[in-house]
Amino acid sequence: MRAAVVHQHGPLDRIVLEESYPEPLVAPGWVKLRVRAASINYHDIFTRRGMPGIRIPLPIIIGSDVAGEVAELGEGVDGWRPGDRVLVDPLPNAHNGGRMIGEGFDGGRAEYCVAHASQLVPIPESVSFEVAGSIPLAYATAHRMLVTRAAIRAGEKVLVLGASGGVGTACVLIAKLIGAEVIACASSADKLDRLAALGADHGVDYAKSDMREAVWELVGKPRVFGAGGVDVVVNSTGGGTWGDSIRCLKLGGRLVTCGATAGFEEQIDARYVWTFEHSLLGSNGWRREDITTLLDHAAARRLMPVIDRVIPLDQIREAERRMEAREVFGKIVVTP
Repeated sequence: MRAAVVHQHGPLDRIVLEESYPEPLVAPGWVKLRVRAASINYHDIFTRRGMPGIRIPLPIIIGSDVAGEVAELGEGVDGWRPGDRVLVDPLPNAHNGGRMIGEGFDGGRAEYCVAHASQLVPIPESVSFEVAGSIPLAYATAHRMLVTRAAIRAGEKVLVLGASGGVGTACVLIAKLIGAEVIACASSADKLDRLAALGADHGVDYAKSDMREAVWELVGKPRVFGAGGVDVVVNSTGGGTWGDSIRCLKLGGRLVTCGATAGFEEQIDARYVWTFEHSLLGSNGWRREDITTLLDHAAARRLMPVIDRVIPLDQIREAERRMEAREVFGKIVVTP
């Protein structure tokens, strides 16, 4: 089968497109899928580079967001038939050896992959493979961050850093669906125009202006008696941005994070945290109900993932280059 394979950790040229890679075998309880769409995440870049403390079996076919059709059932699998349209829930569980697809075992950048039957989620007929394959890592993560952890409410002011990426655009759409007022941060006027088209109420070009000063100009400087600031900051970028993020929070505000694509070491002035009674919230991945809720939203056209482009598998290096260079607005989807 055709597959994009990583034999060694390192730069982009470590991704090798192979035309005759062995097809995966189907074990009892597992299902073989014909891959129709696999979206790209920054997590894939970390996997390709190598992540300290996480052992990646090599060679590895990366790709954790996978949508496709059931091709073959392993012994003992009930409830599914060949041809069923399914999305893979990438989370490790007790049945798949506690491993994440595309990281602990081969993923979706190939014509075929396998997943444990417990990971399969039916795709509604009105939802395309490309849309479904964009949901788990970015959109389900954003849904848990905003709905479960930060518990945002209609009318609240929400500041989204890195708003033009996969998680960022998801946060903008989910926050607007709930009824929040959204301030979106991005690195160009073009990205901000596109975020405004998604519903963002305000935009901050952090390449041209100081983010904190720009937010204060929009909502006022936070005061200990309650005026000014935003209710929630969504920060999945890191890279030294927590200090300014906290300074944008109002009295009783919440900062929520699911990662740090630009770096995980932060310095903050803790005096603002206790003085303004801030809550610093971590959000780790998603739950199955986040995925099913988002599939329902997509089926009803209430919330549709933003897809930057759909590309063939032989352009996988260019797809990752665009993501590393932050030349992406929304999700890139690969079709084998």
